[in-house]
Amino acid sequence: MPFLPLHDTNPRVNIKYHYITITIIIVNVFIFIDTFGISYSGLDNYVIGYALIPARLFGEFGLSDRYTNTSAIFTLFSYQFLHGGWQHLIFNMLFLWVFGDNIEDAVGHTRFIIYFLVCGVIGGLVHCFVNPSSLSPTIGASGAIAGVLGGYLLLYPRARLLVLAFGFIPVRLPALLVIGAFFTQDLLWGITGSSASQGVAVWAHIGGFVSGFIIIFLLRKFNYINFKL
Repeated sequence: MPFLPLHDTNPRVNIKYHYITITIIIVNVFIFIDTFGISYSGLDNYVIGYALIPARLFGEFGLSDRYTNTSAIFTLFSYQFLHGGWQHLIFNMLFLWVFGDNIEDAVGHTRFIIYFLVCGVIGGLVHCFVNPSSLSPTIGASGAIAGVLGGYLLLYPRARLLVLAFGFIPVRLPALLVIGAFFTQDLLWGITGSSASQGVAVWAHIGGFVSGFIIIFLLRKFNYINFKL
């Protein structure tokens, strides 16, 4: 991770409270904590039921009701609210906290939750198309949050971000550099199949990022940015 964002100097102008962003964070934390009471075998079945599995989505294998009552299509949404550990959860929610409020401010509360979920779905679909036979469960809000980063980059490229460079050096940098570094890293990992990306659904990040960028571009083109709803 090239930079760890801590704060931005980009005030909200249309909304007082970014309650959709906060609600998404609370839901993710609640679901993560709720899994603590599940046995190891039960947790395995839980993940299989709600994680995104490319081969399952494309019908290459089935799961009996003993494991899941959810449809493969539903997992395009449910996988966005599961995380594999505290570090996974904290990093994702930190990114959402830093960048999400400004996108919610720009598009409005209702559009933001739709935007977030759509970016996550598209990111998940891109991951599945690149890995159609994979049986590995994919979880995490990273694809949706990458969409938030894509929109933020388009709207606020000059916003100053307080980040930790290399994990420990505090520095203020423009969003263009910080977000651009993340996208470039994911793109290089995705294209080269770098071993550094193992365990990371980089194509979900790429798909989410590009879809978020395009959606914000279209919303701005048709004057739906900075619109309260």
